[in-house]
Amino acid sequence: MNVLVAGGTGFVGRRLCEALLARGDVVTVVTRDPAAAQARGLAGVGYRGWLPPLDGYDAVVNLAGENIFGKRWNARVLQELRDSRIQPTRRIVEGLHAAERPPGVLVNASAIGFYGDRGEEPLPETAGPGGDVMATLCSAWEAEAARSPVRTVVVRTGIVLGQGGGALNTMLPFFRIGLGGPIGLGRQWFSWIHIDDLAALYLCAIDEPAARGPVNGVSPGVVRNAEFSHALGRALHRPAFLPVPPLALRLKFGRVAEVLTGSQRCVPEASQRLGFVFRYTEIEPALQQLLGR
Repeated sequence: MNVLVAGGTGFVGRRLCEALLARGDVVTVVTRDPAAAQARGLAGVGYRGWLPPLDGYDAVVNLAGENIFGKRWNARVLQELRDSRIQPTRRIVEGLHAAERPPGVLVNASAIGFYGDRGEEPLPETAGPGGDVMATLCSAWEAEAARSPVRTVVVRTGIVLGQGGGALNTMLPFFRIGLGGPIGLGRQWFSWIHIDDLAALYLCAIDEPAARGPVNGVSPGVVRNAEFSHALGRALHRPAFLPVPPLALRLKFGRVAEVLTGSQRCVPEASQRLGFVFRYTEIEPALQQLLGR
């Protein structure tokens, strides 16, 4: 299969490209700086600038978007976060419309931020959007992808756990010195996914003709924040009982702290209907595997 990946140099994108190469696919990554990406990229991946004609590709995966935790949110940063998602998606959809032989599928990233802070409410893919900043952004992002003329899957990704990046990379320094712990009372739901399962879910979305519309990219083993914190502490053989005051997060990160303190009890109904099998359904074995314990 010939697959084009936008955003393929990032944390999730690199792991997906490895999974595609491992099964023998031809992989092309589009990036703003192909020469730099090639220098530090994966052997076997072709790197090129935005956006080539889409004729001849079998699938397009769009992971493009600035890191939401990269900067404190203000009006300018929020516009950058929006533009970095909406504009690439729009260009890809326009490219699909322009192609004489378009790819058979577009798999577009989104996030469980689509749902907003929902407390105890179970959130399958049929749940409606929230009303906060991230929910509004994700709704607009998905609306762009929905204009695609080909089969389209939107992966609403949860907290991705993997080595060398993502949420785990941010948390590990604090937990390793015994300063990790639940946020507040730790009652909020923490919808997570092992990066290997997320890459496999993208492959399923590419391959499975029945895959359409939103798919929650989360493990069925959703846990509360306190349970996750204690499991990470056990994996590191460190205490993890020191609560992190939500106000402290707000002072450090600004409005982006809303993402860390919200509760989203997401349910992966769509992937389970497709027969997708998660390798990591429980948080403790997932963390043990990632930390080599």
